Amino acid sequence: MRITIEGASEEFERKLLDLLAEHRDELAVSVDTAWDVDRAMTFLNTLNVNARLFVRLVVESDGHVEAAVLREAFPHGLRGPTVALAYALKRGVKHGWWPEGTEAPVTVVYGGGPQDGWRQASAYEMAGEDLAVFRAALAHYGREPRPAWEGEAPSAFAVHPSWAADADVPNALDDEPPTAPNFADETAR
Repeated sequence: MRITIEGASEEFERKLLDLLAEHRDELAVSVDTAWDVDRAMTFLNTLNVNARLFVRLVVESDGHVEAAVLREAFPHGLRGPTVALAYALKRGVKHGWWPEGTEAPVTVVYGGGPQDGWRQASAYEMAGEDLAVFRAALAHYGREPRPAWEGEAPSAFAVHPSWAADADVPNALDDEPPTAPNFADETAR
């Protein structure tokens, strides 16, 4: 039997957990640790630009990319992006975005034999079932990073347009808010 419950009240949750505890010897509870598009989007949203590019390169190479190729793309080393991936996975468990036991979407393949004390990564891989999921999630991102905002930031001291000139609080009842003076303007002082 498989049961999925969404949007239940706290009272229902408590009653259900009590019922499960009462029959725990008869039940086997499994947790869905598979990646889906929503989880993948959340994972990608928590990554910095380099780590997201790292995942993109693995996905675009059909789930297997040689470490030498990645070292060319990341001249400062692979440690930064790979550490960011590991922290994002832990962060997701901590915040409840995915359950504990969820496997990392990108895994390392080491070169050399098991007798070697230190082995350098020879490739990075993504499992086939995760590949389609992350392809769909990456489709939501543009190829290029967003350009830096070039607009002028509003003054933190300027009166918001919804505030009346002589009011201490915003006036939300007017259809059109009155124009408020701008403190940057010398005539308003």
